[in-house]
Amino acid sequence: MIFAGLLLAGVLIPAYRDLSSPGAWSYWNDLFGSPSMTATAVTMADGRKGLAIRGQIGPAAAGWFRDQLDAAKLGSGDVVFLSSPGGSLDQGLIMGAVVRSRGLTTVVGRVDSGGRPQPARCASACVFVFAGGKVREAMPRSLLGVHQFSSTGAKGEESAGDIVSRTQRTTGIILDYMTQMGVSPSIMQAMTASKDIRWLTEKEAFDLNLVTARYAGS
Repeated sequence: MIFAGLLLAGVLIPAYRDLSSPGAWSYWNDLFGSPSMTATAVTMADGRKGLAIRGQIGPAAAGWFRDQLDAAKLGSGDVVFLSSPGGSLDQGLIMGAVVRSRGLTTVVGRVDSGGRPQPARCASACVFVFAGGKVREAMPRSLLGVHQFSSTGAKGEESAGDIVSRTQRTTGIILDYMTQMGVSPSIMQAMTASKDIRWLTEKEAFDLNLVTARYAGS
């Protein structure tokens, strides 16, 4: 019994320490407690299936997103509607990669109580999810917002040089991702112009190849 007690303590104490850190608790809460995003399955007028994703991109959003896609049984050419102020950069990148791997179309939009798509906003990390679309449609009056990304460690743990180095690596990851998704490298100029959200005009989004088609729904 003593051995069993020590063994159990050896498992539970590290687990408690992991959960006691803010980042770990946020992850587990987002995964099993209260997900930061919501999903609504819809059928579009043209027969395509759709999944409307709304809310902050939390620390466990990518795993949740995969589950939602599986449950909705979306296939190549079906649509993911996005309405989000952003959130976790790495989760946004993973979600975008999942979208691309499944051949899905992305649209900035939300779904009203009647299941009808409506204009929305997609900013910050949400833009990376949108960029994952094999086809990226522009819904009238919807907006895409970009801003400068930086990477910092815990306060007091990194020097200014370390922070600059990490930020440069983050910028490189973003540029590589956007290039692979077919977005113009010039997107980085729009992102680095301001730390505040910059809402792209429709022309800018098309010129950057961030948007590739007009919205095909109704």
